[in-house]
Amino acid sequence: MKTIPKKSPARADELQWFGWTDVGRVRKNNEDSFLGLRFDAHEVHRLGKFGDASLAEHDFTFAVCDGMGGAKAGEFASNIAVEKITALLPRSFQNSTRGQDFNFSNVLAELYEQIHRALVYLGNSYDECHGMQTTMSLGWFTPGRMYFGHVGDTRIYHLAKGKKEIRQITEDDTHVGWLFRNGQINEYQARTHPRRNVLQKALGGGNQFVEPQVGTVKCGRGDIFLICSDGLTEGIFNPQIAEYLREERPDANPAKTLVEAAVKSDGRDNTTALVIRVI
Repeated sequence: MKTIPKKSPARADELQWFGWTDVGRVRKNNEDSFLGLRFDAHEVHRLGKFGDASLAEHDFTFAVCDGMGGAKAGEFASNIAVEKITALLPRSFQNSTRGQDFNFSNVLAELYEQIHRALVYLGNSYDECHGMQTTMSLGWFTPGRMYFGHVGDTRIYHLAKGKKEIRQITEDDTHVGWLFRNGQINEYQARTHPRRNVLQKALGGGNQFVEPQVGTVKCGRGDIFLICSDGLTEGIFNPQIAEYLREERPDANPAKTLVEAAVKSDGRDNTTALVIRVI
């Protein structure tokens, strides 16, 4: 009798991530921060600056915050984000693995609302935190999908496998960003506009309500995602970003390469990058 070999189960996609931040050449404090978390239905683990892991049994989330109104703003925002993510996302993971319906947009909207309320409370309670606010762009990776939330002018980019052009999937919460999206100014004009850093929306501060942009992107092996602060995009343009991300040097940290290039070119602001590859 001929024995038919058993078919091996398909290998789950893996993530490879790299993070880097730099104070820049002008600022004294780094108000940017980034975080990476691995979680399942029971627990959350904070990730290091770089690493790789399978999506088979865990979800992952990565975020970049750009704080304002106090030297500790970014640090506070990331700590509060960890606390809220720890409470909310494992519960969603558990529901999804049980086959229960869950609405990712509602989960992320609640997450952003809780972070916003916590920052407002700190700002109202402590003089040193008065007016503290932060941007936050967050990517939540599950098998085959990346869910994202966003407030401010930090950005999430997607470089799809085989594509030449990189796509910004978040929308800057600035008037200049609106002008660019509506074709009234080009990329160069947007980057040199005197009001390009004036935010219309941020977490904390004097904002009563904050509605984040939420969405989802299909992802598979060969896709690359970048989450970054505006210090990076002040220094290098989208085609350069794509070129750096396409470089495959096993011993290199692409986030560090991007940050160093941006600081060398501009360096007026704190600069942070998180690069996530699906492999």
